[in-house]
Amino acid sequence: MNRKWTMPVGAMPVGIAVIAALVVALLGGTITDLGPWYQSLHKPAMTPPRPVFPIAWTVIFALAATAGVTAWRNARDVRTSDTVIGLFALNGFLNILWSLLFFRLQRPDWALIELILLWCSIALLIGYCARISRLAAALLLPYIAWVSVAGLLNWQVVQLNGPF
Repeated sequence: MNRKWTMPVGAMPVGIAVIAALVVALLGGTITDLGPWYQSLHKPAMTPPRPVFPIAWTVIFALAATAGVTAWRNARDVRTSDTVIGLFALNGFLNILWSLLFFRLQRPDWALIELILLWCSIALLIGYCARISRLAAALLLPYIAWVSVAGLLNWQVVQLNGPF
């Protein structure tokens, strides 16, 4: 069925993207436990100082929300806009799942495997958004860079502390 595509105007898409980003950030933050178990882990020397993490994630979530709205607004049809929403939803789920595996289940080894899926979901988002908006794709580059560094840190935590 080919529905006529009319782009909603106004602040509603921005509001929805902001709420979605806040939900992912709050759920991930709630799951993240920096208590005794995490403090006892041997961490790689390249681990950023603790205050860097909330700053980096705030910037990344703001850029991702902007990328989502940009791609969605530039979508040529309903199918494309629905795919953008679906890909961002999948990515948000995988983002939260990593925190659950690493911090709550205390399984950095499982989190490392899941991080590969998270990284692939960001790469897929970048590739899909690039077809719609180069700006949207570019806004996601800091996200994949940060998750790449997180992957290296995660791998080193597994190496320094395993088996789990």
